[in-house]
Amino acid sequence: MAPDDVEVSTILDRRYDFGTGVVRIRVLRVPESEKFPDGVKYAFHYGEKGGDDPHIRYDNHHGTHERHEGDRVEEVRFTGYEALLERFRREIPVALDP
Repeated sequence: MAPDDVEVSTILDRRYDFGTGVVRIRVLRVPESEKFPDGVKYAFHYGEKGGDDPHIRYDNHHGTHERHEGDRVEEVRFTGYEALLERFRREIPVALDP
């Protein structure tokens, strides 16, 4: 398989719009690598539509599992995307359909 032909599949891809806010949940299955040893790339975002800074965001875009709140960033322990998604759901002030 050529390097450009990387297999990526979508596990979850949901968007919830409410008033001026938005929640975006995206989880991709990616090839295991040094950057993504678990074979998962994810982002859970809660913020304002069109806004630059999230109110709360979890992601591993740079290969590090992080929690963003406004302009603050902290590394988080990763035990699976499901556990982080549940934590994210508890932290945001809106209820989401399962």
